[in-house]
Amino acid sequence: MVTNDSGINVVRRKVGSEVCRLEWEGNLDQEHVEKLIHEISPGPKPLYRCCVYKEREIVRGRVRLASGMNAVPGSETKNVVQVVEAACDDCPISSYSVTDNCRFCLGKACLSSCKFGAISPGASRMYIDPNKCKECGMCANSCPFGAIVHLERPCKKACPVNAISYDEYGFCRIDEEKCIHCGHCIHNCPFGAIGAKSFLTNIIRDIKAGKEVYAMCAPASEGQFGKDIGMASIKNALKKIGFVDMVEVGLGGDMTAAYEAKEWIEAKKEGRKMTTSCCPAFISMLRHNFPKQYEENKSSTVSPMVAVSRYLKAIHPGCVTVFVGPCIAKKGETLNEFIADRPDYAITFHELSDLMKSKGIAFEAVPEDYQESSIYGKKFATSGGVAAAVLEVMTEMGEDISDITLMSCAGGAECKKALMMLKSGRLKEDFIEGMMCPGGCVGGPSRQKTDIEISRARDVLLKRADSRKILDNLKNYPMDQFSMYRDGHLEE
Repeated sequence: MVTNDSGINVVRRKVGSEVCRLEWEGNLDQEHVEKLIHEISPGPKPLYRCCVYKEREIVRGRVRLASGMNAVPGSETKNVVQVVEAACDDCPISSYSVTDNCRFCLGKACLSSCKFGAISPGASRMYIDPNKCKECGMCANSCPFGAIVHLERPCKKACPVNAISYDEYGFCRIDEEKCIHCGHCIHNCPFGAIGAKSFLTNIIRDIKAGKEVYAMCAPASEGQFGKDIGMASIKNALKKIGFVDMVEVGLGGDMTAAYEAKEWIEAKKEGRKMTTSCCPAFISMLRHNFPKQYEENKSSTVSPMVAVSRYLKAIHPGCVTVFVGPCIAKKGETLNEFIADRPDYAITFHELSDLMKSKGIAFEAVPEDYQESSIYGKKFATSGGVAAAVLEVMTEMGEDISDITLMSCAGGAECKKALMMLKSGRLKEDFIEGMMCPGGCVGGPSRQKTDIEISRARDVLLKRADSRKILDNLKNYPMDQFSMYRDGHLEE
């Protein structure tokens, strides 16, 4: 898959799989880590940076993240998304720059437009002082030759909540109060300077300790590894790694849809707008930037991931639950102490591949005979899928859905626009389905193939699913033994 970070993945994946291998062998200590760092960057000549010492420092930061530690030693941050500072130094500090198109004209409209004294004549063209520039853009707008360009750094441009800034040295800084853990900055940084903390070593230790560790695979898993690798194939691979078993989170999609349907029915009667609660990045955007709407309009039903974790912990007390999917924000959700019986860990598809490589395991095509969710639960991964499942439940309950209107938002800009309309009272639709990634979860930052490849593979795999109804399917599970609400209360 060709992406902005395809070259960076060579180092990232090498670090991830080798750290896992060392943990399996019981050799994840300083001596073996230093040996690994020198193996990846042997020297004396650098492979991809200015010097071998810088390369090794970058690898060292990545090893720390892969080992479940903070990228910077001594850092007290609890944020999942972190900056590897040694890798963050090659982006331009200036947001506005004068190009060679500058004619050094007599009019100098740029000079007269600047209210901060940031522009002055240079030897052959105008010059912008980055220490004085306030990034208002007036100079660029006034230049008759279009000689002044806006160079927005990729990580900052990708962030939908303006959580990224820079210090006086140009290093990227992430505001933990604003960050929604969407991971878009990670995969838009062309230098691999931003990463996410991994919990693979914790999982390996739990497996080696003999704990009951259950995997929970996101609906987006189908299609990520090709048209021949469905849930049964993934389940087999995970059991070979050492997981006791696997449950597809599409089942949690059925559970969430059933309970959100009840909330939608009540909200419609009250004339109250509602948002979905499945995407943790969307919920974080709602909570951080629209607190009133978070309290009044958010569904109180837990996400499918949390639903399956609660189900597993109810029938297997003391078990360890691990979510597998394309999402960085799910890692943040597992750390949310206000959500009871949430998963213990979340890993991405990239990390699953690292885990498999560390044990020499590959996916194998097997007859597709494993299904726990309805087709609607499986389609939770695509934009519009959550709303379709909720409406299906309402139909199964005998409700009239003909007059219900929906707004399905996929991507940071769409979600923000919808929430702004909700806040201002201009939202015409009854319900908002919010997903932070373009196309929905299938377009998450850890996707394994192109959007077209994933779509084609999913079409093949989903055709194998039976047509079971959501409410009929849920009769097979002990829904009375765990709560489907964020506050943890059980239904009376």
